[in-house]
Amino acid sequence: MKRLAIILLTCAAVAAATLQPAEAEPSLTIGSKAPALDIEHWVQDGNGKFQPVTDFDSGTVYVVEFWATWCGPCISSMPHLAQLQNEYRDRGVRIVSVSDESLDEVEALLKKPYPQKEESFADVTSAYSLTTDPDGSTHRDYMQAAEQRGIPTSFVVGKTGLVEWIGHPMKLDEPLAAVVDGTWDREAFKQEMERERQFEEAVQQFGRLANQGMFEEAAKLLNDQIESTESEEYKEQWMMLRHRFRLMTGQADQETFDYYLEDLKKRQGTPYAVGQFGMMLFAASQNGGEVGPLAKETITALESEVEGAEKELQPLLYNALAQLHVIEDQLDQAIAAQEKAIEVADDRQKKRLMPFLEELKAAAEEQSAGTESPAGKE
Repeated sequence: MKRLAIILLTCAAVAAATLQPAEAEPSLTIGSKAPALDIEHWVQDGNGKFQPVTDFDSGTVYVVEFWATWCGPCISSMPHLAQLQNEYRDRGVRIVSVSDESLDEVEALLKKPYPQKEESFADVTSAYSLTTDPDGSTHRDYMQAAEQRGIPTSFVVGKTGLVEWIGHPMKLDEPLAAVVDGTWDREAFKQEMERERQFEEAVQQFGRLANQGMFEEAAKLLNDQIESTESEEYKEQWMMLRHRFRLMTGQADQETFDYYLEDLKKRQGTPYAVGQFGMMLFAASQNGGEVGPLAKETITALESEVEGAEKELQPLLYNALAQLHVIEDQLDQAIAAQEKAIEVADDRQKKRLMPFLEELKAAAEEQSAGTESPAGKE
């Protein structure tokens, strides 16, 4: 069993989880006193409304958000932050967005047009305080102290200077409104974050066991978590992880096949989702997994999706079809599907798809000579 398959399996379960060991408790968490801001460059000032701030004013709510010029989700969040700042401009809310890049990098971005808007980045971010702190001190005080490893991440600092909420800026609306209105339940959210931290730590432990080939121990951890977890949301994720583990390790049973057949049914009508499902099956097969009836059912589903799919999706879908035909030992159909993928692909995609077609044709020749099994089979 290839370790890569287990790593991919673990990452698929929780996008936010990493394989780094988790500490017992972050030094900055919900209810902690928010560190003072020590930011070097204040680039945007809310069109003259906001002055640089270090200590937090009592009665004012602050959103301290971390971003970078290279971060796509950070860029996508900018209009939403501007909208929130405008909405709460006269209600005692201040949004401060902090990069750790050089001033030159930030200023260069501001001069560029914002994607799909007739405005520059400077225009889009002018409503709030856009800043950068190249020495990284603010990043250390917040992101590292709270053990937040991905951006964008926002911290809501309440009217008493305590951290009330930590999360993605696109999910700010509800907690920000509650903090401003005085209805926010800080303790309940702290407990929710602690459950999430414990969940991610358990996922990391599972990943370590699986990567070390300790499959019995990994399976026991999964079963124990499913039995002991009270949260339906986390129980569902553990169930998904257990079925993926069984599929990848050749331990799939009828329960697992039924789980994935239901998953496939839910994906139908969304061509990209069906294609991704097919590629997941191919990865499982390549790593020694047994996919049972899933490949045949997914071929049928993909064939009904591909013709009506958007043109840019068709190469991916035909490629997934080719992979599924390999699982079913149908080399001729696999070659035909991969040729179709290349036919509808652009030049960049053609280069990526061609090696698999060559592999399929070579395998077909060897199979005809009776010397080799189909492509992708070990």
